Amino acid sequence: MKALAIAATGMNAQQTNLEVIANNIANINTTGYKRARAEFSDLLYQVDRAQGVPNRANQNIVPEGSHIGLGVKTSAIRNVHIQGALTKTGNNLDVALSGNGWFQVEGANGEMLYSRAGAFNTNAEGQLVTVDGYLLAGGIVVPENAEIIINKSGEFFASTGEDELVPLGQLAIATFVNEAGLDPQGDNLFRETEASGGANVGLPGDIGFATTEQGYLEASNVDPVKEITELISAQRAYEMNSKVIKAADEMAATITQGIR
Repeated sequence: MKALAIAATGMNAQQTNLEVIANNIANINTTGYKRARAEFSDLLYQVDRAQGVPNRANQNIVPEGSHIGLGVKTSAIRNVHIQGALTKTGNNLDVALSGNGWFQVEGANGEMLYSRAGAFNTNAEGQLVTVDGYLLAGGIVVPENAEIIINKSGEFFASTGEDELVPLGQLAIATFVNEAGLDPQGDNLFRETEASGGANVGLPGDIGFATTEQGYLEASNVDPVKEITELISAQRAYEMNSKVIKAADEMAATITQGIR
């Protein structure tokens, strides 16, 4: 009975959906996190009767056919790159991007990675690094005990306390044609792929690029109310598929008992 297999694919799909929702809720307070959404598509159809063909030789055309669906499959887990709320922290090394763009971060092997999490600190050499110690691209070095000022164009300055600003460097950010094609690596980092296209590097405030906000962090864009609604919907869909399996099993049992 095909209903058993079809309902089983539905249960598997909703289990995947539940895992995606669970991960969103788990990262509700993760800086710069972008919520994910499970995308589904129907499986191949069994054709019992094709439409658009003659019923008999040289006869009238069949107006509609008979196609039986064979279930559902997970086609993609899409990260939704919508701006998260900006949260004031008061830390001068915290930077948020308001608009399109990604911080460029140097990975452990020198590979360029991308992030929206701007909770920066300094290492022993005064270089700006992420919370995991990855270097922020640009080679900006912060002097010891200096007051840092970052304008909306991503320019870093050190204040000498005498109304004089010493330039430290310029932050460059990247955009992508298809942000959904970026490969998530964990630790708030993403990798460029063929699907995302190459990085388009520019300066904050340029046309199509975000501006920088000093003393702020971008919060997760997960909406708790929406996630709870999605959770209830997934649970109900899972229960309905299980009821289909139960009904199909009872129908099969009826046939078995009738043969006996």
